Parts: sequence; structure tokens; C-alpha cells
Amino acid sequence: QVQLVESGGGLVQPGGSLTLSCAASGSIFRVNTMGWYRQAPGKQRELVATITRGANTNYADSVKGRFTISRDNVKNTVYLQMNNLKPEDTAVYYCNAFVQSFPTPDQRIYWGQGTQVTVSS
Repeated sequence: QVQLVESGGGLVQPGGSLTLSCAASGSIFRVNTMGWYRQAPGKQRELVATITRGANTNYADSVKGRFTISRDNVKNTVYLQMNNLKPEDTAVYYCNAFVQSFPTPDQRIYWGQGTQVTVSS
């Protein structure tokens, strides 16, 4: 089994910054693509950013230029640096990861429990 544990959420004023972290642990051979998603009240979960093992990144248009995704392959950890935060960024942020538990091509997707980010004055 694999666990993803997120940290770093909280309350921040508009224009402020936060960094989220998500560490994968458990039965891991290799962690492939990792990502961040968010879900605001009354809305569907949406993509924020993804990063491949080789550090190729993809961002939602709404966060381009403000958020940066990165990862540490040794620590099996993904980060989300969020700058110039806006009230519309308020949501529960979830990380996910595609994980191979064995040296075979099979991989499963795992999700973290979510961390609340609130942007308000």
C-alpha cells in the first residue's frame, strides 16, 4: 500500500504565498507523474499542475505564472509553490501520484487526504 501525506495549507491574505508538500511512502518501486488538484465548495475537482518524473510540467491556465510545481525523486515528494494568491484559489488541494510498487509496468494512482487553502483578508 502507498500513502500520500500533504502539508502546508492554511489561511493567507490575497497576494500572499504558500508552499504545499506531498510525500509518498509505503510499497514504492518508482513514483511516476505526480500532480496537484483542487476542489472548491460546490465545484468539481480540477487540475492545478502535474510534473513527470523527468520534470516536465503542465499547469492550468488560471495558475500559470503564479504557481510552480517541483519534485524530489529521492524523497518521493512533490511541492506546489503558490504566489500572488487570490480568493478564487481557495479550495481543498489534493496531491496524486502514479506509483509502481514493483519493477513491472503496472502502476496505480493514489491520492492524498487533502489540505485546505483559504485566501481571505
